[in-house]
Amino acid sequence: RGLRQPGRAGVVTLAMEAGPPPPLEPSALPTFTEEGFGDKFLRKTRENPLVPLGCLCTVGVLAYGLLSFRKGNTRRSQLMMRARVVAQGFTFAALLGGMVVTAIKSRQ
Repeated sequence: RGLRQPGRAGVVTLAMEAGPPPPLEPSALPTFTEEGFGDKFLRKTRENPLVPLGCLCTVGVLAYGLLSFRKGNTRRSQLMMRARVVAQGFTFAALLGGMVVTAIKSRQ
């Protein structure tokens, strides 16, 4: 059967004449250093400093609101709880903005 189709025999013959493929050179594997919590925190803070700032503002406003609530100043406590929501929104927006910037940098 193989003799009836000379096209196939020609392809096999050409492949055999080319010889074996060249050996693949082993590529060097990348090396990674172990990054601790402090190093990672500092690196992430440098990449997007608005997120830790927003977290600190949120915690500060929350603590002040809880102190006001404990002292019985309900008006100030409510105001601080609303300010906490604004601070959380700022933190979330900063986090999203950082993710967008990182995605754009990785595409370039």
